[in-house]
Amino acid sequence: MIQLRGIRKAFQDGAARVTVLDGVDLAVHPGEMTAVVGPSGSGKSTLLYVAGALDADFEGEALVAGESLRGLSEARRARLRNEAIGFVFQSFNLLPAMTALENVLLPAFFGQGGPRPDAPASPREAAREALSRVGLAEKAHRRPGELSGGERQRVAIARALFARPRVLLADEPTGNLDLRTGQEIIEIFVALAQAGLAVLVATHEERVSSACGRVLRLDHGRLQT
Repeated sequence: MIQLRGIRKAFQDGAARVTVLDGVDLAVHPGEMTAVVGPSGSGKSTLLYVAGALDADFEGEALVAGESLRGLSEARRARLRNEAIGFVFQSFNLLPAMTALENVLLPAFFGQGGPRPDAPASPREAAREALSRVGLAEKAHRRPGELSGGERQRVAIARALFARPRVLLADEPTGNLDLRTGQEIIEIFVALAQAGLAVLVATHEERVSSACGRVLRLDHGRLQT
């Protein structure tokens, strides 16, 4: 579901060119939960941005959900992100004036393609189903300020699941959460992988990586098993 081959990514820092990803090879298949670990600044987020079709400036070959990311127009990249890839970040990125249900519905306003054959009849039904998957159906009409940190992250996960993606990318998803709440979020990711999603998590927390079936370390731009 995610296949990266020979991925290289560098930034210009004044007169110096800094390599962040140096020949990265990675495959994550449906039903797998894989962690990429390493300290802050090691390139974990950059790797997710490449895999998530957010960063087009790289060398190598990247395939996601069977589609090569090389040479895609920005419109097609956006469509692929909306239809096949779910994102969860450390900061929940919820709009405070909107309810949980409305936040989950947001992808419907950004060019989502036609519904998949197994999707509910309406976007609102799909949003309610996504909230149910993370145990928040009864709080659909609460705003983020009325929810705990763990509940806000659950809403963010529900939003990522809205379009029934095949790939889920998470960047430090428990970084703002206490131990108990973080464990609840980890259990959700494990269940999603068991349900068939390809889950790739960037983290520096052992509590997250220990729940993954495979852990890779990003060191000086290269992935180490």
